[in-house]
Amino acid sequence: MHRTPEGRFADLPDWPYAPHYHQVSPTLRLHYVDEGPRDAPVMLLMHGEPTWGYLYRHMIGPLVAQGYRVVVPDLIGFGRSDKPTNIATYSYARHVAWMRHWLEALDLKQITLGCQDWGSLIGLRLAAAMPDRFAAIALSNGGLPAGDSKAFAFKLWRAFSRYSPFFRIARIVQAGTKRRLSPGELAAYDAPFDVKQAKAGARIFPSLVPVENNNPAVPDQRAAWAVFDRWDKPFVCAFSDGDPITRGADKVFHDRVPGTQGQPHCTLKGGHFIQEDDPQGFVAALLSVAPPPVSRA
Repeated sequence: MHRTPEGRFADLPDWPYAPHYHQVSPTLRLHYVDEGPRDAPVMLLMHGEPTWGYLYRHMIGPLVAQGYRVVVPDLIGFGRSDKPTNIATYSYARHVAWMRHWLEALDLKQITLGCQDWGSLIGLRLAAAMPDRFAAIALSNGGLPAGDSKAFAFKLWRAFSRYSPFFRIARIVQAGTKRRLSPGELAAYDAPFDVKQAKAGARIFPSLVPVENNNPAVPDQRAAWAVFDRWDKPFVCAFSDGDPITRGADKVFHDRVPGTQGQPHCTLKGGHFIQEDDPQGFVAALLSVAPPPVSRA
């Protein structure tokens, strides 16, 4: 197990947030940002591969300013969270279990989930497992695959992530972003990975996505879909216009999730990491379905 030195996270651009930690197992510590009133409705923002909570830096402040409690965890293997160096430690089921342990320990309720990439694979499973804790969902550039996938572009990415001799995190993020990131922003994405072994989770994550029918996660995915087939709480899709990996994936949610009906779905401007290209649009999508905060006037 590897723990990135705290000094790697000093003076990152647009990242003034105090760290918080929770022990999800005797050997694994999870990091999260927790901003805004503790008794306010929660905005749970979940990142994916190979990013960390820094991805949401342009969204945290605007959501807090609207009166929400904004909670942004780093998945195990990413950001300030601990990083098992043995790829066998990582599984889809373990990731869901780790995040559920953290969410229940914080006793988060009245949650509006904002998720993208692996943040959706884990976040949607949490919502399906604990629907009483979730009030609304805003999904961008993600999904809940349960086998039967023909996503050729994704399979190319999966092969690259596992076998390429080079796996430069900042370059990967830039490749999925239309906006040119600054040197400081690129350094922030590289910051969690001070040694090669720390990238084990980032390397194996794409191989865990259940795109084949024989993947061990498929039964759990189908059980989650059984919940979403009856989900009548607000569910808005805010996919981007420039992501070849998830293009068209929102259609399955429109077709199957009752809560998508009548919602202000939107197309955001940007690439895969829409939080970098159109954070204002993603904030607006979240606010369009979130329960209003209590007035403090």
